[in-house]
Amino acid sequence: MDNKKIVLIDGHSILNRAYYGIPLLTSSDGVHTNAVYGFLNILFKVLEEESADYLAVAFDLHAPTFRHKMYPAYKGTRHPMPDELREQVPLMKQMLTAMNVPLMMLEGYEADDLLGTVSLSMEEKGLDVRVISGDRDLLQLASDRTEIRIPKTKAGGTEVEDYFAEQVKERYQVTPTQFIDVKALMGDASDNIPGIPGVGEKTAMKIIAEYGSIENAHDHLEEIRPNRAKESLRNYWDQAVLSKTLATIDRHAPFTLDLESAELGENNSSLYTEEALLLCRKLGLKTLVKKFSARVQETGSSASDTDAVHSSAGMDERIGLQVVYDGSELIGMEICDRDGSHFYEAAECDEARKRIAAAPLVCAIDLKEQLPFLKLDEEDAAKFFDCAVGAYLLNPLTGSYLYEDIARDFLDKLLPSAQELMGKKSAGDLWHSLFPEDKETVKKAAGFGAETAFSSMSAIAAKLCGEKMDGLFRDVEMPMVFTLYHMQQEGILVKAEELRAYGQKLAGRIQELEKEIYDLAGQTFNINSPKQLGKVLFEDLRLPYGKKTKTGYSTAADVLEKLAPENRIVQAILEYRQLTKLKSTYADGLAGFISDDGRIHGKFNQTVTATGRISSADPNLQNIPVRTELGRQLRKVFVAKEGYCFVDADYSQIELRVLAHMSGDQKLIEAYNSAEDIHAITASQVFHVPLDEVTPQLRRNAKAVNFGIIYGQSSFGLSQGLSISRQEAASYIEQYFLTYPGIKAFLDGCVSSAKEKGYSVTLFGRRRPVPELQSKNFMQRSFGERVAMNAPIQGTAADIIKIAMVAVDRRLRREGYASRLVLQVHDELLVETKLGEEEAVKNILREEMMGAAKLAVPLEIGMESGPSWYDAH
Repeated sequence: MDNKKIVLIDGHSILNRAYYGIPLLTSSDGVHTNAVYGFLNILFKVLEEESADYLAVAFDLHAPTFRHKMYPAYKGTRHPMPDELREQVPLMKQMLTAMNVPLMMLEGYEADDLLGTVSLSMEEKGLDVRVISGDRDLLQLASDRTEIRIPKTKAGGTEVEDYFAEQVKERYQVTPTQFIDVKALMGDASDNIPGIPGVGEKTAMKIIAEYGSIENAHDHLEEIRPNRAKESLRNYWDQAVLSKTLATIDRHAPFTLDLESAELGENNSSLYTEEALLLCRKLGLKTLVKKFSARVQETGSSASDTDAVHSSAGMDERIGLQVVYDGSELIGMEICDRDGSHFYEAAECDEARKRIAAAPLVCAIDLKEQLPFLKLDEEDAAKFFDCAVGAYLLNPLTGSYLYEDIARDFLDKLLPSAQELMGKKSAGDLWHSLFPEDKETVKKAAGFGAETAFSSMSAIAAKLCGEKMDGLFRDVEMPMVFTLYHMQQEGILVKAEELRAYGQKLAGRIQELEKEIYDLAGQTFNINSPKQLGKVLFEDLRLPYGKKTKTGYSTAADVLEKLAPENRIVQAILEYRQLTKLKSTYADGLAGFISDDGRIHGKFNQTVTATGRISSADPNLQNIPVRTELGRQLRKVFVAKEGYCFVDADYSQIELRVLAHMSGDQKLIEAYNSAEDIHAITASQVFHVPLDEVTPQLRRNAKAVNFGIIYGQSSFGLSQGLSISRQEAASYIEQYFLTYPGIKAFLDGCVSSAKEKGYSVTLFGRRRPVPELQSKNFMQRSFGERVAMNAPIQGTAADIIKIAMVAVDRRLRREGYASRLVLQVHDELLVETKLGEEEAVKNILREEMMGAAKLAVPLEIGMESGPSWYDAH
């Protein structure tokens, strides 16, 4: 049995975790399926990671409401199982039976006892054992060969905590056996172990680490500290003994697992049965049907993969959708199914909505912009498939995901665009104006949209699955469509009068700067003309660094910034440029976007950036200046509505933390885990200066190196940024890599991997093609290398913030809060928070942002609140 491995799953525990980790889903028959779906996702994730030979699942013979081994009178405080979960227990057992997975159950014994008994017997047979459970009681089973794996279902997928005996000792300072005594003291409400009053986890661990058992601790009662714990152990000794009994798993139950029945076969082939496939179809588990149908086909099923996919989850009844609208006015809806396409005019759209509500799967292109017209219930979100989002994930460099692009790329069809059909103009401008006179043209364009969505969905879904981005699409990107829609609908309140006053203040300062520039130049000229400005600076005033090109002298920012420290006129020009930009783009530009409700409802784009970051447009609220005080003051015009305030949460150095995790560099990880100033530590180690002697300038230099490394910055780029010699910058970078060798190895690996595969990949599987690496042009290849280094880091950070956004939005809505997420700016989330809900909102932000990913270093956030965006940041 050497090198063989068995996976044992705690059925009720994992089903419970899955139920609370995934939003409620229902089949077309109204049966709840979210726990079954989540359970199977966890199961397949574990099997993929473990490459196991055997599998079995343990269940309590009845739903576990209290421990009943020896103390049936003790019922604890376990909450009753929700009906929506209870109905999925027999369904889960049915599914596992259909998958040929043996169920371990025995009257009078709990699942824990069977897991303990079987894990011990498997160890004795020479197998490696993996126990999958959400119950930390099972940590007492950990050994050198038995690993306890505790999954947590998050918006972005499943995270798992792993414990061999060594990790239990490391985490809790006690052995697995002694963990029973820890539980006896601290208790576990979720497992109905009372513990003793006033003793928490830290105190319990400290006591057992020192005394080894509750019995020995009781024998040395007068030595126990703190005094509260001593008195509690004295007064509640019987309860401690009871708790230890309840926490102890019986490892010698009269149960034997037939190992042959648990065999998975090559590549887990025993799981993929026709019976399980049919059950997945019946339950509407779309992604699982695809997984099962492909494997069933391998073993001889006559159905083609495409037919199997289409017959799953109502795929035969899926529809393609294209909403036609002009601004906020609905024009009509085109719906396509296997029998053809039909256009519903505005007056008929209630009928169209009924078809949408009844359809198990709705395919669309650019769904977010169509959602305002659909009148959906929140639970309908799971049945939508946005082909544009899927196409974007598959190739984020395309830049355009209109129906003609998708038809070309996934259906090998060349279709005329809406603009071509309507006279080379913007389709959005013409839907309405053309409709009364040219219904057929509008219907034709809408038909192409709906038919392309309907037809391309299978190919897109198959490619996402093949490139292992189906989970990212399903769990992050599709929920993000609805989160961004909610944010656009909410908008953000703007004080128009204050915006106008801000513009006037800028105008006054701009006039002052104009006069000063003319006085210093000794002449008037067009400051906004690079040609005239270049002549004044480099010919008339004879300033250095003049670079003459075919069109005149360069007056780019990098040129002027070199001159600024010693030339007042250049300082004034740079300030003039900044303020004219502020005035035209924001003070004047934002006014045109304020709606009748006084709010700006900007657009958040999901399919624009190559790295996966969200972008903002109409207007771009992510580009509000923050580097200068005058720029920051613009945030004062963005205010919370009456009875509300803003709560702003911002990740701290998320990309550096992602780098620490992905590189595995122990020094960087230790620096973060010690919760010290990362830039000061880097300065100390790179510049060989004691930590308490690091100057502000050295810290700034180290910060520039830290962030420069993320973006693959060269010695030349660093020298320009720090105004030092290229040789000195190269020395900084060399010292940095000597200090953090894991980072150098990681970045080099990113480049070589991208060269080999043609793409970089994030922690969550997002791919970013890097075709520049194959270029014959040196500058292009160098750019490709920087992309290959940065994209995994920046893309992972983007994935994390998306996971957090979805989770925060869902919780605010599902837990009944009036507060709403209104803005995302890179690593920052802004929640318009109802007064009285501040602490709840802060807790949600803290839990979801810090818990969005499990990294080797903690995800930290800063949080502020106030009546305006300025005050809250």
